[in-house]
Amino acid sequence: MRRTTGWRSFDPASNALTRVTLDRRDLRPDDIAVRIDYCGVCHSDLHRIHGLLGEKNLVPGHEATGVVVATGEKATRFCTGDRVAIGTIVDSCGACAMCRAGQENYCHEGPTTTYGGTDRIDGTPTLGAYSREYVLRETFAFRLPDALDAAAAAPLLCAGISVWEPLRAAGTGPGHRVAVAGLGGLGHLAVKFAAALGAEVTVLSRGAAKEKDALRLGAAGLIVTTDEAQVAAARGRFDLVLDTISAGHDLAPLLGMLGLDGTLCVLGNPLMDAPKLFELVTGRKKLTASGTGGLRQTAEMLAFCAEHGITADVEVLPSSRVETALDRLAAGDVRYRFVLDMSDLDHSDR
Repeated sequence: MRRTTGWRSFDPASNALTRVTLDRRDLRPDDIAVRIDYCGVCHSDLHRIHGLLGEKNLVPGHEATGVVVATGEKATRFCTGDRVAIGTIVDSCGACAMCRAGQENYCHEGPTTTYGGTDRIDGTPTLGAYSREYVLRETFAFRLPDALDAAAAAPLLCAGISVWEPLRAAGTGPGHRVAVAGLGGLGHLAVKFAAALGAEVTVLSRGAAKEKDALRLGAAGLIVTTDEAQVAAARGRFDLVLDTISAGHDLAPLLGMLGLDGTLCVLGNPLMDAPKLFELVTGRKKLTASGTGGLRQTAEMLAFCAEHGITADVEVLPSSRVETALDRLAAGDVRYRFVLDMSDLDHSDR
């Protein structure tokens, strides 16, 4: 076994994580070992620490960047010293229709998630990237383009791909009108992506405080959703609404902003109750959701980001301040993604 150090949750009522020693498997022939340098803090980490899926003793973290430090005897894609990125899944069956279509994230047997999953070979639980080293099949690691800053690129592997896939599925490009509901970790990347793809982008927010940020990120404007007049004026305006809001909320106003054959994609809180079907009837509207991304789309997204200079807006904290990051994330006090610097795990004094 390989030994490393990481941060583990033992109390679902608390954001306090404990520094622990972790065991990683010895490298299989097609494995690589990655020194984790940076790991983003995702809202789903917060939800799962607090027991959303009934899990216990989690080591969170599923959007990470680092450097290859060892390779299995049959691993050929990467060499020691290569910069890589790790996302939300680390294995799949590879044989079902979804895997063959390049949508490993929707594997019919269930993808193996980066943490809180079960290894397909030895049955052990997967432990996430709030740690100094991670071991995975090289197929599920991504080459990190030299043009991308390693810390600011880490959130692309979850927040980024989560909004990239539905944008691409909708054929977003010039002439399209896209609204992004919620300007947070997912939302700010959705604005950057949609604008870079050539769409006209509008941010939907409960207040006007983030209007300057919305414009800076590439939006053409902001609609205050608590202003009934502004909402009414936006009726039927958009081809696609990306809903990145993590709290429960009414979907009806967002559906009302869609034009003919428009699509509402729910990303921030997919466990919400569905709206009444009649709200979809008036305009042949479509309600959909999306979850992370497949290998091909993730590689495509990273290449697009390198070409267009897109990374997340991040605040980097030493990993020892993970509780602070989680507390502030729960309070909405971040613009727009926390990233943990894992290098302090090399020091015994933390």
